[in-house]
Amino acid sequence: MNKPNHIHFAASGSEIAQEAQADLIARYGQVPRYAADVIVALGGDGFMLQCLHEGTGLPVYGMNRGTVGFLMNDYSPDDLPARLAAAEEALINPLAMRAKTADGRLHEALAINEVALLRAGPQAAKLRISVNGTVRMPELLCDGVILSTPAGSTAYNYSAHGPILPIGSDVLALTGIASFRPRRWQGAILPRSAVVRFDVLEDEKRPVMADADSRSVKPVLWVEIRSEPSVTHRILFDPGHGLEERLMREQFA
Repeated sequence: MNKPNHIHFAASGSEIAQEAQADLIARYGQVPRYAADVIVALGGDGFMLQCLHEGTGLPVYGMNRGTVGFLMNDYSPDDLPARLAAAEEALINPLAMRAKTADGRLHEALAINEVALLRAGPQAAKLRISVNGTVRMPELLCDGVILSTPAGSTAYNYSAHGPILPIGSDVLALTGIASFRPRRWQGAILPRSAVVRFDVLEDEKRPVMADADSRSVKPVLWVEIRSEPSVTHRILFDPGHGLEERLMREQFA
């Protein structure tokens, strides 16, 4: 990006992030978010997602002051304007979730990493999965299921043994969590254009919650998810350390 003249520093509530914010403001100054060229986010991946979800349209450059930092750059207070000017930009489209809860309300949310359906009681979830209006799995008995973007494929999806997706790929990962029946189901790779619907079967006996980047609604009756190309999030990385390279390294770790 061009050399930024106006930086807004945002920090999570942790002590180490707050101390870093104070130091950086003392060095480089602080402008309000509305007047900034770039946001520097200090924290972990969760705080980075929070900054992106605020939807300013500004590029966000993260520096790791948290416990998880896949979306973050290494922390260094020195020569920050030069680092920002040299940074590589990754453009990410989120998932759009629509969900209907048992009280009849409709809920909408965006997810940069993934949308997860999770059992919300002692019984396993029972789900019907449709893709583009066609039922592909009449019944999945499981602890949950994840639909992940390439950017989120190394997060919850990977922990559930889902595939890592190249950042430039036009696909989504559908991954089961502790699938019981069909027992051998390994998930699916879907085109980014797919509209995926989950219907909750036996919803009173087997309640299910829906979670879009840690924003949850429950109990849900159905959830519909699609990619949202009209929304673009901008993430900055140090040269040679962008999302594509990080995803590649993760696969050979």
